[in-house]
Amino acid sequence: MMQPLSPPGSREGLTPVLFNGTIHIMKRKNQRTLELIFTRPVSGSVRWDDVVALFLELGAEITEREGSRVAVKLFGDRRVFHRPHPSPNVDKGAVAAIRRWLEANRVKP
Repeated sequence: MMQPLSPPGSREGLTPVLFNGTIHIMKRKNQRTLELIFTRPVSGSVRWDDVVALFLELGAEITEREGSRVAVKLFGDRRVFHRPHPSPNVDKGAVAAIRRWLEANRVKP
């Protein structure tokens, strides 16, 4: 079976993403999470662990707080999110807030 060709200079498992006005190379899994965050209507199947991996890929510092709170320092800003439970999926309101935060800082899929 023939495999698709990768563009010259690309690395397996990595794709370009627009971040802060420039193109950066991102892992495909994180690219898919970013695309899912930007889908409309808002997706109810965005996994918290995938969002954390995306934040880390973008350079975030993540610290645990009391209870299920998680502080995310990214873009020179600190946001506090609630780790979902018992479901591993982020609620739609939080997904929309994450999308607005990313858009405000010029991160696009």
